[in-house]
Amino acid sequence: MGYAIEIIGLKKTYRSGVRRKSITALNGLDLCVNENEIFGFLGPNGAGKTTTLKILVGLLFPSDGSARVLGRPLGDLSVKARIGFLPETPYFYEYLTCWELLDFYCRLFSIHKAERGRRVDRLLARVNLEHVADRQVRKLSHGMLQRLGIAQSLINDPEVLFLDEPMAGLDPVGRRTIREMIHELKAEGKTIFFSSHILQDAELLCDHVGILREGRLVNTGTLQEMLTPKRASYEAVVTGVPNNAIDELSHIASKLEKRDNRVHLLINGTENLVRMERIVAQSGGLIDSLTKTRGTLEDHFIEFISPEPRGNVEE
Repeated sequence: MGYAIEIIGLKKTYRSGVRRKSITALNGLDLCVNENEIFGFLGPNGAGKTTTLKILVGLLFPSDGSARVLGRPLGDLSVKARIGFLPETPYFYEYLTCWELLDFYCRLFSIHKAERGRRVDRLLARVNLEHVADRQVRKLSHGMLQRLGIAQSLINDPEVLFLDEPMAGLDPVGRRTIREMIHELKAEGKTIFFSSHILQDAELLCDHVGILREGRLVNTGTLQEMLTPKRASYEAVVTGVPNNAIDELSHIASKLEKRDNRVHLLINGTENLVRMERIVAQSGGLIDSLTKTRGTLEDHFIEFISPEPRGNVEE
């Protein structure tokens, strides 16, 4: 399995304002995305996520560095027919119906007339919009627009799909629908590269994630790597422990809460776990439950984006 996307030293600077102040959006970005995986590109607003996607699909030119999509360098027109793109805020012709809009995009790809109708019908069914096929785009809800946007990004049956904040503004039902669709696309062998700041969706979807801050990739890895704490933590519930032992436990637990005759503990580090077990045993108490905790993507994200960006980077 090779790389679907390779980025080496990518930089992008803008001139902005009356004084034409230089703004750095990307600052030496290095990143590789495997074929047939879901890659979550995470970062706070202004980190450079949208800039990266626009460069990869050919809407912006980099100031320096290079990138390859499906083994071809940026600017190679042959790649355009093999990728799909959903921008964060897509603009569609509002007075076209859903069916007419997708037919229009089929024409842009020079899809034969006999095939166009079948493909439009198939895509509308796939995104659960066949019941509004004849409804004008301006009359769609936000969730419907997002699904229509995904349908247009699939017109050419792309090998790599770029999605910019695909679940922004959706309700829980809409987000779940889009997540299920992304999983289906991966099962078909496609590579999905999506940006997001909704960490829960990334945690449910991704094979690999990368965290971007101020135009630089500050961490990347599998979800398992991201969610494994550097120092083991444990949640324990103990009973039958006298007050003097509880006092001892309070010195080694990062969190202690007493509920009736049960004491709930959060223990960091195996050395403190051993001490906790010894204190409970010597006091005549019992350990009712002991669970090794798993970190969250949010914990990992906050760790790597702090300190907060200084505001000189734009998407």
